Amino acid sequence: MIEIPSDLHPDLVPLAFLLGNWEGAGVSDFPGAEKCNFGQEATFTHDGRDFLEYISHTWVLDSEGKKVRPLESESGYWRIDKDRKVEVVMIRDQGVVEIWYGELADGKPQIDLATDAVARTSASGPYSGGKRLYGYVNSDLMWVGEKATPEVELRPYMSAHLKKVVDPREWAKDLKDLPDDGIAFFR
Repeated sequence: MIEIPSDLHPDLVPLAFLLGNWEGAGVSDFPGAEKCNFGQEATFTHDGRDFLEYISHTWVLDSEGKKVRPLESESGYWRIDKDRKVEVVMIRDQGVVEIWYGELADGKPQIDLATDAVARTSASGPYSGGKRLYGYVNSDLMWVGEKATPEVELRPYMSAHLKKVVDPREWAKDLKDLPDDGIAFFR
């Protein structure tokens, strides 16, 4: 069940499934770049205005699943209109700014996005656009990203499976009559 915060801007209710802290792992594979498994932490928050704030950090994982080094970071703002059209403004640590447009699927929590505009600094690598698909499946957030450069046609390059991180204070607030030390609860 998706919980809708009472202070969520009414326009954002269709995107409520994104809210929260998410963690998981995925795979990165693109010509000219190292193929790797990666870990990801992503957060979607709101402050009552008509957008969600998004922050994501990924890092390369070794064969044992331990962090090796940072991979990519991005942040941005997500909006949706009354016709279920989604727009995202995103900034990446590699010196890229993107504007994404897409749509929330009818009847299911799935968002298809494609870049409409890409601006790059001189320090960024080649990049001409992309597509992303986000889906809420069995309470998990899954996504796949496609990428194009002047040398490589649009193709998948990253995907991840994320699970919602639950703050124990959230579920514990519903427990009644918990003893002060908490030990009796587990007996």
